[in-house]
Amino acid sequence: MENKQHLIALDLDGTLLTDRKEISPYTKQMIRKAAQVGHIIVISTGRPHRASINYYQDLGLTTPMVNFNGALIHHPGNNKWNALHNPMPIRTAHKIIDTSMELGVNNILAEVMDDIYLDQYDEQILQIFQDTQNDPPFTIGNLKNKLQVDPTSLLIHPKEDHIHQLRRHLDDYHAELIEHRKWGAPWNIIEIVKKGMNKAIGLQKIAYYFNIQPDKIIAFGDEDNDLEMIDYAGVGVAMGNAIDELKAIANHVTSTNEEDGIGIFLEEYLKLEVPSV
Repeated sequence: MENKQHLIALDLDGTLLTDRKEISPYTKQMIRKAAQVGHIIVISTGRPHRASINYYQDLGLTTPMVNFNGALIHHPGNNKWNALHNPMPIRTAHKIIDTSMELGVNNILAEVMDDIYLDQYDEQILQIFQDTQNDPPFTIGNLKNKLQVDPTSLLIHPKEDHIHQLRRHLDDYHAELIEHRKWGAPWNIIEIVKKGMNKAIGLQKIAYYFNIQPDKIIAFGDEDNDLEMIDYAGVGVAMGNAIDELKAIANHVTSTNEEDGIGIFLEEYLKLEVPSV
């Protein structure tokens, strides 16, 4: 089995999850089957721990997890596992908050692990974060005063016509210190983490821990925060609904998240035998 064992990395939104934020029964069956025959399944997401742990438990996983696009790599079931938390320096965060305020963005949030700091009260944004069964502790009010520690990530909700201007400014003035990504539709949220953080970094650490070579890593994704991970994996798989840049660097393109893309690929690629009912 040794040489056939794969590490399988799953992005959540737009990849493992359907548009209703569920894992389809067929894909779940294939993932569980893959785990049963000895493959290692990990979740690798931009989401925080609290918004991914339900899916982790649903799949019956006992592996480490990559959250915040690599800014947090930890093991939900094993405190002794050497977790890595790489927050952004608070001075950098404050500079970016200042810039955003000057541009007149809609709102800014900071996440410190599972805690959320929100500059302006906003019903819609609260809604997104309360979609999970594990509602986060919120602190609402002037972000620069309230945020006293290095944040794991900053989320900026710019006005529609400011998105490019804001991203350009981040590139021009903060490129040595941070990485920034745009969330997929319908939210044009810019997510910012410390420089050098991406999902490939998280996968590298987990692959090293399990002694898996990159050519035995299968990674699934759909958005620009999956680029490094898909590029790093020996078997990078873009979903049918993925952005074009990701499809261009992937080794394979599978069906969409609505059409069991992960399940279909795993059954075929790993030659999983499923008992016919």
